[in-house]
Amino acid sequence: MARENVVLTGFMGTGKTAVGRRLASRLKMAFLDTDDMVEEATGLTIPEIFRKFGEERFRLEERRAVAWAAAARKCVIATGGGVVLNPENVKRLRENGYIVLLEARPEVIAGRVGGAGGRPLLNGKGDLVKRIAALLDARAPYYRDCDLRIDTSDITADETVTRIIRFLQEQGWVCEGSCGCGFSAG
Repeated sequence: MARENVVLTGFMGTGKTAVGRRLASRLKMAFLDTDDMVEEATGLTIPEIFRKFGEERFRLEERRAVAWAAAARKCVIATGGGVVLNPENVKRLRENGYIVLLEARPEVIAGRVGGAGGRPLLNGKGDLVKRIAALLDARAPYYRDCDLRIDTSDITADETVTRIIRFLQEQGWVCEGSCGCGFSAG
């Protein structure tokens, strides 16, 4: 079966949601965000889940959201930054999707997440850029499993979308025709 989904992975603050929404619009596809799915399923925000139940519970809910999203068809899926830590998540997402890693420099991420409020893994004392760099280093082996890498540090969300569409075209992506993605079907 041809891969029908586009899966955006990467650390928080790299643009997965902003790029995902724009890409889905351009391709006339549904947009799913696994963090939003977790919040909807639990009725709690991610910081509330971490505070009340811990990271383990969040990862369980995240696995459920990934399983559902991976089974969907013709979707752009923005994943939480830690989705790739579970190899089963990546396996599921890859079965029907191209995995696109969005990256950014630690100082750019720090500027985008704005003090880390609402980002449980970034709460704490000390230099935020250093905490981000340490997490990026720890996750680097997991992020390597991707079909395309794009550094979003110095480009806009629209430029990122254009690069993803160009990649999809190179992969022989079959578009439905008038989706506005910039290339024709077949």
